[in-house]
Order: sequence, then C-alpha cells, then structure tokens
Amino acid sequence: MAGADRTGKPVKGKKQHTRKHGPEWASGLKQLYDSVIEEPIPDAFKDLLARLDDGKR
Repeated sequence: MAGADRTGKPVKGKKQHTRKHGPEWASGLKQLYDSVIEEPIPDAFKDLLARLDDGKR
C-alpha cells in the first residue's frame, strides 16, 4: 500500500513502515528470533556438548 504526501495524495513507490526504523516484516522477524533464543537447550544437545568438552581434555 502506498503512502500519502502532505497534501493527502497517494505517493507511489513508498512503502509504509510500522516502526521508524524498518519494514513491516522486521518486527515479526525479531519476535521469531527472540522466541528461538528463549527456548531451552535440548538435553541431547547438552549431552553432545559435554562429550565434546570431555574430548578436549
């Protein structure tokens, strides 16, 4: 959807932004990233990391 200039006339080629700094999809991508970061590490992955650490010693 195109924006409007100061007179209220549509301006072609300008994309609307939900925030000052970024396109609409950026906030959704940040929410997805944040949700992945907050997930706990699976036990199998923790075990693998522990075995790899033991191999270094």
